[in-house]
Amino acid sequence: MPSRRRFAPVALLLALAAPALGQQRAPQIPDLKVEKYTLPNGLEVILHENHSTPVVGVNIWYKVGSKDEKAGRTGFAHLFEHMMFQGSEHYDKEYFGPIEKLGAQINGSTSTDRTNYYETLPSNGLERALWLEADRMGFLLPALTQAKLDNQRDVVKNERRQRVDNVPYGQAQEKLLEALYPPGHPYHHSVIGSLADLAAASRDDVAGFFRTYYAPSNASLVLAGDFKPEEAKALVAKYFGPLPPAPPVAKLKPNVPKLGAPKSLTMTDKVALARATITWPSVERGHADEAPLDVLAAVLGQLDKENRLFRAMIYDKQVAANVASFHGTSDLSGTFNVSITARPGQKLDDLVAMADAQIDRLIKDGPTPEEVAKVQNAEESRLILGLQSATRVSDFLNSYNVGYGDPLAYKDEIKRLFAVTPADVKRVAAQYLTPNRVRLDVLPGAPAQRAPEVDVERKGQEVASPTIPPVKDTFDRSKMPEPGPTPAFSPPPIVRRTLSNGLEVLVAERHELPILTMNLVVKGGDVTNPEGKEGLASMAADLMTEGTDSRDALKLAGELSEIGASLNATGGLESSGLSLTTLTKHTGKALDLFTDVLLHPSFPAKDLERLRKQKLAQILRRADSAPAIAGEVFPKLLYSQSHPYGRTDSAKTVGGLTREDVVDFYKSIFAPNNAALVVVGDTTPERITTLLEVALKGWKSAEAPKAKLPEPPPAQGTTLYLVDKPAAAQSVLAVGGVGINRATPDYFALSVMNGILGGQFSSRINLNLREDKGYTYGARSSFAFRQGPGPFEAGGSVQTAVTKEALVELVKELAEISTSRPATPAELAFSKDRLIKGFPSRFETTFGQAGTLAELVLFKLPDDYFTTYQSKVEAITADDVTRVARKYIDPAKLVVLVVGDRKAIEAKLKELPYGSTLKLLDAEGNPVEGGGALR
Repeated sequence: MPSRRRFAPVALLLALAAPALGQQRAPQIPDLKVEKYTLPNGLEVILHENHSTPVVGVNIWYKVGSKDEKAGRTGFAHLFEHMMFQGSEHYDKEYFGPIEKLGAQINGSTSTDRTNYYETLPSNGLERALWLEADRMGFLLPALTQAKLDNQRDVVKNERRQRVDNVPYGQAQEKLLEALYPPGHPYHHSVIGSLADLAAASRDDVAGFFRTYYAPSNASLVLAGDFKPEEAKALVAKYFGPLPPAPPVAKLKPNVPKLGAPKSLTMTDKVALARATITWPSVERGHADEAPLDVLAAVLGQLDKENRLFRAMIYDKQVAANVASFHGTSDLSGTFNVSITARPGQKLDDLVAMADAQIDRLIKDGPTPEEVAKVQNAEESRLILGLQSATRVSDFLNSYNVGYGDPLAYKDEIKRLFAVTPADVKRVAAQYLTPNRVRLDVLPGAPAQRAPEVDVERKGQEVASPTIPPVKDTFDRSKMPEPGPTPAFSPPPIVRRTLSNGLEVLVAERHELPILTMNLVVKGGDVTNPEGKEGLASMAADLMTEGTDSRDALKLAGELSEIGASLNATGGLESSGLSLTTLTKHTGKALDLFTDVLLHPSFPAKDLERLRKQKLAQILRRADSAPAIAGEVFPKLLYSQSHPYGRTDSAKTVGGLTREDVVDFYKSIFAPNNAALVVVGDTTPERITTLLEVALKGWKSAEAPKAKLPEPPPAQGTTLYLVDKPAAAQSVLAVGGVGINRATPDYFALSVMNGILGGQFSSRINLNLREDKGYTYGARSSFAFRQGPGPFEAGGSVQTAVTKEALVELVKELAEISTSRPATPAELAFSKDRLIKGFPSRFETTFGQAGTLAELVLFKLPDDYFTTYQSKVEAITADDVTRVARKYIDPAKLVVLVVGDRKAIEAKLKELPYGSTLKLLDAEGNPVEGGGALR
């Protein structure tokens, strides 16, 4: 059952100031200005005005989820999540087109209890978004054809294959639900439902489901962001007001299952590491014990490096690859979960016993006051972070309105959280974490047998559905509203300073919220390392936060938790870095921790060994996932294994890394003359540079190594490679070649061209393979822009039975965009509009803006790059699109990689025009059975 995870790790969050840790205090609660009202037809409307960025979030929750489905008709709520994007009476086309071109972020989601649809878009597109949302609420059925239903049924099947059947441990959740909830319980089945039920569903069935639940009287609408309330109210009344309500839907009562005895289940899957999941029934949302159980889950398995399970099983004993606990609640019930993934050679029974020992300690002694306070600080801080994004604010308000009937119910919820004491946590641990639980072990072995997919006779509707009266409008609803004038937006100006040690500092002021983000961008990663040291940059970054000369890993994590600051080191292919996010009132303490990690990392040998074991377990698990295998092998095929872009970490390279390697790497690239610090938030250039001069005065310059990027191997004729993944539910396709570097003057033309080809939902590749053919849940294309020529890749996960056909369509799209079917004026305008109008969303949050500004450093872009972005995109012509497509995509010289079930697909792959070139590879890209050597 999808659960709402209440707490993220503390090291990813901010916390407000508190008295001495462990002392109870009143929470500091954000006071959102919200107006709520209800239309005569029952639609609840919530308005939250915020003009910090010219963006508005439109968010609708329908009070229907998988719990409302009947036996034999599972998966309907999720199916409707898809059907609602297929067009309605007054816009009978796929939903994405009219607003994706405005730069909108669009999606939907389904849970046990609700279905959600949202658009976050420039504020001048608000009317169009409301028009579309109202049309699919009131006028979906006239446009609902059998052909659309069949198509989206195929898409949902592909989603199930991709997310359940073709991922490691993917079928485990359904087994847990069946064991925890008895037959007939609304949570007994999964949200995605049964393929057999979906196959049997007729148009009448789904139409009846729609008439029952998809009406204004069963919905909640939130607008959050840049709008004028009176104008918004008029638009809501115009488009939603005439829609008739549906008969009231009976609300289901809480129904928490009772386990009379422990249950133990075992299943096998094609996985490298065994995993145990332990689940207890808990409480429904809003129950008095919800908050203490949330705190218990965080103390047991969420507090970063301080949680009980991590310390016992990863930090001290190093017997688990991963451990976590979480508590989720829904309308009818909740679950408390512990998940343990074993390291190679470890027995699950032993690991479960270790977890039980930690649970017993909490039952006996309870948590410390300090642990409880850290959890409370984390949740308090989550509210502050969420206020930066219109998408998150709109969904946040809707969740409380639908869950509690009040969008501001978060205030009482956090008060309940801050009232939790260690004694409360001790009590709920004893009350709920009893021996009566469900334990599911997933062991390496043959994957579970998938149910056969067969066509089922569709018998039509079996239950009566309500009759909805016709809509009476006073305006022409068939006319799509035009967007208003594009709202003015200028990225916050950048002020540059240079410290006395040579470090460049880029400062962008933001004073809406008391948040400060610092992002140190270091030029250098694995490309600066010699062959055989792949993974060194990542290892060095991970070790940086494992301790300093004066703080070990746990002390560092503890001090970060006390103020709630996030401190993260990164090590990638071409760059490394260290980032900090804190409330400005904690700047002094946070900066002390930041500079201690930057200037005095100790790189402890014992932690290197612990991290090495974790990395080796991750590498071992890559072979479990077909997409991960494709990500490992495809770069090797493009660049060869001797090129820095073609090398990936392996058990051999990670196993050979030494502490001296890590220290040498750190010393070589972490120097002020090889880095720049991006600062975004509630500060001024004068204030922050004064602080930095003092904090970084001991940081000295060094001679940094330069990346050696040889020319990639020249492209040959199209070659087909196959990696066998026996019994895979889908085939993963990766098709492409070597692209171009970020410095190319064709960057903007390529960005526009790729949007048309495969860089957006309404792209040729996705509309063909997903919406037209139903081969996939999603297919895309992308150029990776780097210092040297990065890869161009197109593809996705497709149904095994149509692997050949999907490749034919994919290669056809790559060929036609520069030949027989060049970009149309409408496609050109669409792609340009999406890039230009979606641009402001990159600046919604401090950390998002800091990451965006890092591009100036890494690629030596001018300071006016973002202010001239729009004009450069606008200047791209159709001829530019054709020219760059022809120049950078050669259909006669493609690398084609397929990861899938060889027995099921090889014969048909050999029928392709390039099928005679087929070479067989293993999961690391090495030739097998005479499959041919890599270049």
